[in-house]
Amino acid sequence: MDSNRRRSRAAITVAAVGALVTGVVVSLAATANAATTLGASAAEKGRYFGTAVAAYKLSDSTYSTILNREFNMVTPENEMKWDATEPSQNSFSYGSADQIVARAQQQGMRVRGHALAWHSQQPGWVNNLSGTALRNAMLNHVTQVATYYKGKIYAWDVVNEAFADGSSGARRDSNLQRTGNDWIEAAFRAARAADPGAKLCYNDYNTDGQNAKSNAVYAMVQDFKSRGVPIDCVGFQSHFNPQSPVPSDYQANLQRFANLGVDVQITELDIEGSGTAQANNFRTVTQACLNVSRCTGITVWGIRDSDSWRASGTPLLFDGNGNKKAAYDAVLQALNGGNPTSPSPSNPSSPSPSNPSSPSPSNPNPGTGGCSATVSINQWQGGFVATIRVTAGSSATSSWSVRLTLPSGATITNAWNANRSASSGAVTLTNVSYNGTIAAGQYTEFGFQSTGTAGTLTPTCAAA
Repeated sequence: MDSNRRRSRAAITVAAVGALVTGVVVSLAATANAATTLGASAAEKGRYFGTAVAAYKLSDSTYSTILNREFNMVTPENEMKWDATEPSQNSFSYGSADQIVARAQQQGMRVRGHALAWHSQQPGWVNNLSGTALRNAMLNHVTQVATYYKGKIYAWDVVNEAFADGSSGARRDSNLQRTGNDWIEAAFRAARAADPGAKLCYNDYNTDGQNAKSNAVYAMVQDFKSRGVPIDCVGFQSHFNPQSPVPSDYQANLQRFANLGVDVQITELDIEGSGTAQANNFRTVTQACLNVSRCTGITVWGIRDSDSWRASGTPLLFDGNGNKKAAYDAVLQALNGGNPTSPSPSNPSSPSPSNPSSPSPSNPNPGTGGCSATVSINQWQGGFVATIRVTAGSSATSSWSVRLTLPSGATITNAWNANRSASSGAVTLTNVSYNGTIAAGQYTEFGFQSTGTAGTLTPTCAAA
């Protein structure tokens, strides 16, 4: 999710090394004195290495120590989304996002803004709007937020996840899409007018290799470039697991987008797994970015495994205690241009969370009707995020529903990738149009954010 400005390697190295590592002499001509942190090593290659950050975790000393030491770019995880920044129409709230921006500035890091326009995590009042009223509200939101942070944001995810999964190559059917097919273009033009200096990105998932969805995004970017619609970069979320591995044409796909005249960025990287296999996958992704000149940076979606929205899959570079994993060694080695070696056995490759507020997966519940549901909880004082995985049984599903009962005092404030029947008490969550079909043995994931305490959530699943 970067931009088409080629940055001075010397300037970036000074900033990143000054903020993130001491006692290291960086050579721009060689790697004899290789940098020892992710951010500084990436800066030597004219790139950034960033992470998603949650404001409420900044008080966690282990979390903050790793953040300050390793990264030179941050992306607010939820704090800049529509529901967080405009909870009531024309009433804006920036407190949590400002905490992250202030920390980044203190540490000499840059900020990726995420995300101005998205079909999910919208405030409740948006549900009452449609047509011209919704279009105007969206454009006002883009304008107000981008103007507020003008000069502080390196790149914005202007529009997030606007294309449908599957083989259709169609736009996602969302309330924003129903305002007219030009809504994405309108959002980009509004963002450029509000902050001409920020890089403007389109961001999506399941576009990491060439497929119907990535082809549709490619065609949109090609069209935008041909007509002068302001777009500087394309973000590839890159959420991988054994069922959805790093595609063999990953680098080629990044390159074909770069050939359109935009920068490419790896924006939400996490790779489920452990040990050598996980390390090799992280190395592959890192090397692919290094091999594409317009791949300007990598962001991992969280710091420790216990900070991840997919915590049960241990998908990040640090374990739950903040120890470097074999995957970390592989990434640093790739950034420094070293030869691949076997992961160091001294670095744990699986999390061992000790913080009771860390996400912890429930035991699988077999459910009924050919599917099962498991839940991972990320709890903090006053609220939590639940990520639920729906796995098909021996037969494929065409639709599914998950039932659970929230503890007293817990209320769902927003949900993504699912429809919900209620916000408290007994809740049924059902698939949306694009994720009801799951092949036998495969899975999909959805989530929701809630006030209160999660307690022991026990989801049950039914499928057709």
